Parts: sequence; structure tokens; C-alpha cells
Amino acid sequence: MCGISGWVDYGRDLREERQTVQAMTDTMACRGPDAEGAWLAPHVAFGHRRLAVIDIEGGRQPMTAEADGGVLAALTYSGEVYNFQELRDELVRLGHTFRTRSDTEVVLRAYLEWGDDFVSRLNGMYAFAIWDTRREELLLVRDRMGIKPLYYYPTPDGVLFGSEPKAILANPLAERVVDADGLREILAFVKTPENAVFRGMYEVRPGQVVKVRREGLSKRRYWQLEAREHTDDLPTTIRTIRELLDDIVTRQLISDVPLCTLLSGGLDSSVVTALAARALRGRGTVRSFSVDFSGYAENFQPDDMRDTPDTPYVRDVVRHVGSDHTDIVLDSADLMDPAVRAAVLRARDLPLGIGDMDISLYLLFKAIRERSTVALSGESADEVFGGYRWFHDPAAVGAHTFPWLAAAQTQTGLSTRGEFLNEELLHKLDVPAYRADSYQRALAEVPRVPGETGLQRRMREISYLHLTRFVQVLLDRKDRMSMAVGLEVRVPFCDHRLVDYVFNAPWAMKTFDGHEKSLLRAATADVLPRSVVERRKVPYPSTQDPAYEHALRAAVADLLSGEPAIGCLIDTAKVRSILAQPVGAVSLQGSRTALEGLLQVNAWLDAYGVRLAL
Repeated sequence: MCGISGWVDYGRDLREERQTVQAMTDTMACRGPDAEGAWLAPHVAFGHRRLAVIDIEGGRQPMTAEADGGVLAALTYSGEVYNFQELRDELVRLGHTFRTRSDTEVVLRAYLEWGDDFVSRLNGMYAFAIWDTRREELLLVRDRMGIKPLYYYPTPDGVLFGSEPKAILANPLAERVVDADGLREILAFVKTPENAVFRGMYEVRPGQVVKVRREGLSKRRYWQLEAREHTDDLPTTIRTIRELLDDIVTRQLISDVPLCTLLSGGLDSSVVTALAARALRGRGTVRSFSVDFSGYAENFQPDDMRDTPDTPYVRDVVRHVGSDHTDIVLDSADLMDPAVRAAVLRARDLPLGIGDMDISLYLLFKAIRERSTVALSGESADEVFGGYRWFHDPAAVGAHTFPWLAAAQTQTGLSTRGEFLNEELLHKLDVPAYRADSYQRALAEVPRVPGETGLQRRMREISYLHLTRFVQVLLDRKDRMSMAVGLEVRVPFCDHRLVDYVFNAPWAMKTFDGHEKSLLRAATADVLPRSVVERRKVPYPSTQDPAYEHALRAAVADLLSGEPAIGCLIDTAKVRSILAQPVGAVSLQGSRTALEGLLQVNAWLDAYGVRLAL
């Protein structure tokens, strides 16, 4: 995994802009701590920071392909292509020669052989830029599910791009301006495709190619979800899912550096850990890591989303598969560390975090990085197989909005991200209308099978909303928190073959035994302890320590005593009313959302020098 940056400008010689390109590339140092490089030509400049995972010595970047003493094409690449060995063999048969063992060179040679259509052959997680010197043309490419990020900022004579907004913002051509739609995106929790919050900046959509030429910029989708009849019976479907998972996990274990799994004791992470242990049998023991909080299991109280703590189930999986396991135990002081909170915001570039869940994930990854460079995660199985509780809540399914928003409205003690804003601003932003518009545009995209009606039609919509909107929130979070410490996280459940196959399985089949994720349970029950097979869905853990909420409140009160950057946006009376509410014996995540949001937006405005154009 790596960090990329670049600049195309048809109106100037970018060989004279090395200092600016270096500044852009330096912002990606966290994503690539092992090496750096730059490649400059008259109208293009590429930067690269490398996290070495495959072919440690040979995969340096930016990488070029030459012929007759000249450069045919250059590549700055982030990610992993899991079928690179098959592609390499095919390219060798077609006459290509390789200097390295890296998947990077395979991607570059695949472009030279097959042109723009080569992207349809790739299986993996990736975001990259290719400059074709023959055409003076730039391609920006992102993987099908959007596992790896890629942003761009059109300019009068070209474009700026980078793995994260910070790379683009390091160029003086990019303005740090956020308009009303940008602020709405921060507050709405809907993840509008291509919206990057900063005015003039965009995110390459999953499965999209952006082409930049002298004549301008164009976009096309090379992959998106398609609806088709599912003709396999139940036993065949279960068997096919297991075969896909075995192949996917085996492919994603390829690494020249230490590798591990993330293990929560839930079904998804346990499946990945168990299948990895099987695939590694005879070659070594799988390592696993989990996060926990001091006193969490002993003092756990069930809430609207969590029935049980993770620890007992983690123990069951470790005993069952024989993993070499480590618990990373955190306390409230760790979660409130100012340096850690600043690092999390810096990783995000935006105040889109979910409080202690982001901070604990960052600290978990930081601890893992001391022992491993690659981790496999169970992320996205809920979106693929229908695991969230609101998939099975008739009220949320029937609501005329995104189901996760409908479910949130029924939770007790829940505060909202924008609860602290003043009424004039809330009226101007009209976030409910923004959400409604986003919802209608998302529904308009949903692919259909002719004649599909009733619950099956609605559940296809629900699945599509999660696979194109909700999953992006979680993939962004996982990418930023992991790459902030130079850890590569792979997500087997995002393999497009699995996503496409399960998306088209009927809802009745996905719930055939009356439980969530029925197909996944049936396909993998033989490798899991019974306790995990029968466990109900529980999200990533959130601290329940009231000391954490007291510390948050103290930080907000301290903020109000000065002149906060957010001062012009907030209703001080509202904030004081929130602070006046009692803290219970157990602090739940939902009750802290407004406090977390206020602190984060204020820190963002201050640290990033954002100008609001509302």
C-alpha cells in the first residue's frame, strides 16, 4: 500500500515545480514510510510514497515503461492486485518482459497491452494514475468497491490529484474552501458519490476512470452493480460462496512482510481468521489482534446495538483456530490524548469521524504496526450479506430514507452530529432536504430485474444503498486509520466477484434460516466455534466508561471559555444545555455524538485554515 500524488498542467513546464510536488508527496509519508520517489516531465509530475509489501527491492515508484530510449508511460500506484501473477503470465506469453516481481509493473504492462480496458481485468484494491506520454493523457483509476481512495482537483490547465485531500491542499492552486454543500455532506451521513467536501475537489467514484486530456476531463464507469436472475439453488449458492471465500482469502495472504488478521469475535472477522488459519496450515500460524477497553467486559451494559462484549467470543475463536493472539487494551486517557486526537483528524482531513471508535481503531492499528505490516479485516460482510439489524427491522426497511438513518432515529439517548449548530444555519443548510435528495438519486441508480416486486425489490434497494453509500463511510475510516500508521488493511468481503454474486441472491435465500447473514453462516460454520455461528451481529466496540464522557464535556466547556474557531456556527445555549445533562453510570456512544462533532469540527477549522463560503 502506498500514497500517491500528482499534477498535470498543459500550460507550464512542471519540471520547474519539483518543490511543490515534493510538498504534495510529503503529505503522504504516513501511507508510505519505506521509500519515496518523483517523476517529472514537461506537463506532468508524479509523486509516490511506498509501503513495501510485495517485491521489497524491485517495486519502487513512480515506475516507467520505456522503448527506444523514451518513456511510453509512467505509473504512480497504490494498492494490491491479487490476480497479478496470472496477468503477468499472460503478458509474458504476449511478449512482455519484466524487470521486477511486483504487481505495479504488471499494472503498467497491462495498460500498454490492452489500453484503457485493462482495468476490467484487475482483481484487487487500488487507486493509481497513468500518464501516457504518446497521447499526453492522464488516467485516474479507482477499484470497484472504493477500498482505496483517490481525489482530484481540476485546474484551468489540468488537474491535481492525490490519495488524500491533504496532498492536493499542499499545492497553492487548491483553495481550502467549504461551501454549503460541503458542510451538508459533513452533517448528513449519506456519503454522496464524488463529493469531497472541499469546493472544487472531487473523489474518483468506485469503479470509475477519470481521463484528463488537453481538451478537458471525462469520466466513465468500468464496473457497477448489475441486477440479474439468480439461478443457483440454495446448496449451490452456499457452496459457491465458500469456494469464492477460500480463493479470496488465499489470494489476499500473499505478502513479503508480516501479516495478521483483525479479530472481534463477530462472524465476519472470525470467518477471515479461520479461513486464513486453514490456508496457512503447514506454513505458519495466523496472528490475530483485537481491541478492548479497560474494564469493558466486566462492566458491560447492553444497548440498542450491542448485546454482548467481544472478549468471550474472541477467546473462543482463538482456541478453535489456534491463532497467535494479542489484545490491545485501551483506557479513557488513551482516547483523550490530544496528540492522538490530532493525528486522527489529520488522517481523516475532514471532521467525519465517529468519536472514540475512530480513535481506538487508530490506536489498535498503531499497536499492530509494531508487529505486522498487513492485516486482513472482516469489513463489509454486513453490507454484502445483510447483517445490520436495520436490514431486519420493518420500520427501517419501509422508511423513505436511508435505513441507517431511520434506525438511528429510534435509538434512545441519541444526539446528532449537528445538534450544536445555531438555528439560522440549520435552516439555511436544510440537511433533511439534502438527505432526501441524496436518497432519491441513490434509488434512481438501483439496477432492476424485470418483474421484481415487493420485499425482494425493496431489499435489492437496501443492499444497493449499503454497497454504494454506507460501505464507503466504513472503508474510508479503515483506510485512513490504518494508513496513518503505515498499515495495509485488506478486505476480502469486498472482492467484486463475491459482491456481485451475493447481491443477486434472493433476500429469502439470504435469510433462509431466520437469521442475518444466513448464507455466510452456512458457508463457513464448519470452521467456526458454535458460539460465534450463533452470535447476533454486534458493531465495533465503543467505550462505555463515563470518565470518557466527562473528559469530552470538560474539553467542550474549556472551548466555550475562549474564542473557538467554530464560534460563529454554534448556539452556545444549546451546547450548555447538552453539558447540563447528567452523565449516567454507563456512557453510550449515541449520547456523545454532538460533543464529539463539536470538538472535531472546531479542531478541523482551526488546523486546516478552512474558509467557509456559506
